[in-house]
Amino acid sequence: MIRRLFQWFWRPSKRFAWGLILIVGGLGGVIFWGGFNTFMEHSNSLDFCISCHEMRDTVYEEYKTSVHYSNPSGVRAICSDCHVPKEWTAKLWRKIKATNELYHKFVGTIDTPEKFEANRLAMAERVWAEMKENNSRECRNCHSYDAMHWEKQTRRAQEKMQVGLEKGETCIDCHKGIAHHLPAKERDD
Repeated sequence: MIRRLFQWFWRPSKRFAWGLILIVGGLGGVIFWGGFNTFMEHSNSLDFCISCHEMRDTVYEEYKTSVHYSNPSGVRAICSDCHVPKEWTAKLWRKIKATNELYHKFVGTIDTPEKFEANRLAMAERVWAEMKENNSRECRNCHSYDAMHWEKQTRRAQEKMQVGLEKGETCIDCHKGIAHHLPAKERDD
């Protein structure tokens, strides 16, 4: 009995071949998925985001002077907290869209401070439109109307926030330029 079982197991057959294919394919899938997900998470790190000089020398320097970088509570939001969704499919879609940013890095659209500034408004408008479209989803990962202490806000902030809430406005409607400088055209308006 044992001998027949041993011979059946080691004899080349379609069952064995398909079993081996499924096992190897399954292990390969797990390894691929693990590598893919690890890279997705690595690309959300601050070090990754500022690894190109276009980001490091411009918006990163602006961000370091913002309340998202340093504040009384010691809570720090990094690039991915504001620019990458937490939900997996939305995150994947955002990463796919980021390939356009890589394209522009490689073709030199924003490779000098002057070119970056010349394109800042278009880049900002794309981010603002996306935030408007998704109801400032990434802002709401940390900020919630339900968690706000209205009485601890300044009188002006209380009024503006409550008017925005009543109007159904989203965070980006009022809070452009929080972590990065506004484009020159926006500052002039």
